Amino acid sequence: MIRGPRVVNMTSAKSSCSVCAEEMAAHNEATCDNCGRAYHLNQRMDLPGKDCGQVWINEDHLALEFACNTCLNSAPAPGNLDDVLDAGEASHLTGMTEDALRQAAEGGALRHRRTGSGVYLFERRDLDPLIQGRR
Repeated sequence: MIRGPRVVNMTSAKSSCSVCAEEMAAHNEATCDNCGRAYHLNQRMDLPGKDCGQVWINEDHLALEFACNTCLNSAPAPGNLDDVLDAGEASHLTGMTEDALRQAAEGGALRHRRTGSGVYLFERRDLDPLIQGRR
């Protein structure tokens, strides 16, 4: 059996930034203490680079702490209590009267919940179309 030349595929050992997904150089790499993923952090003043996170001194432990922008600017968890508004808060946010919001909810045009005591509750994301229509 005759075989052709052996082809070896080599992959790059360079890592990519967990924040921007761009390739990183060794002088521009740090590991987030929170999530453990690599991110851009320019550690040399004499070489160009970008920062996709921060480093600071923890004065309690006298140690450097590293954090990527994803962990530093994390979005609130879904279902955050601040995202649930009663009719009065929704009225203030949308510019609609409470009665108009109740009518929209009862007519099926606006998703809502109603408590046992009759209070109408709305999620902020469901009010976004009404807010944007106001702008």
